[in-house]
Amino acid sequence: MDSPTSTRYHRDVRAFIPAAAEVPGYLTMPAAHAAIWELAKAHLAVRNNDSHTLYAYGLARALVERVEGADTDVVLPAILLHDTGWSTVPDDQILDAIAPGGGRPDLVRHHELEGARIATQILTTLGHPKPVIDEVVAIIDGHDSRREAISLNDACVKDADKLWRVTPHGLTIVQQWFGLDHDEALRICSARVQPYLLTDAGRAMGLALAAVASIDQVPQRAGLV
Repeated sequence: MDSPTSTRYHRDVRAFIPAAAEVPGYLTMPAAHAAIWELAKAHLAVRNNDSHTLYAYGLARALVERVEGADTDVVLPAILLHDTGWSTVPDDQILDAIAPGGGRPDLVRHHELEGARIATQILTTLGHPKPVIDEVVAIIDGHDSRREAISLNDACVKDADKLWRVTPHGLTIVQQWFGLDHDEALRICSARVQPYLLTDAGRAMGLALAAVASIDQVPQRAGLV
């Protein structure tokens, strides 16, 4: 038996830790999704799209548990593949395409079309049913340029994609991309996320993430453990 990890409580509490399967929200990636990831990750190794995709996948997993009627067989492959098309855009142009106050809608559209093509190839290779492939491709083809959702599954993908921006990881990456401090990143990201979320669950998650990020920077929090 390992020694207790706490310096305050001199007893071992590990016997009371539940199995992962019993913990709400605790997730791992099942084999079917891991297979998609293995084929997608080479297309995601640009501008932090790989880590963004994994966090967005986690958010999508939480969303589909709370959005009645959402189809995990569509939403989760779609979120794993939605940004693969950025691999076909020159790396030095990607930030131009997504920067606040500017943007390159032509490149945004290009990455959607290429992402749809790549998704078709990967899901066909893995033997996914054609109706699933068709719906995933329809979602990816417009996931950024199309503001309105074409389906409940599309709404979940859109929300998970946007919610990443107000996660700790998303805020850190946005700070690095555009030379912002934490407060600036939180304000610009939250303003570009909260009004455009499409599901009640997504809106609740967005406000919760923004609230936690806000508390991180109030003066009352400074200096506390």
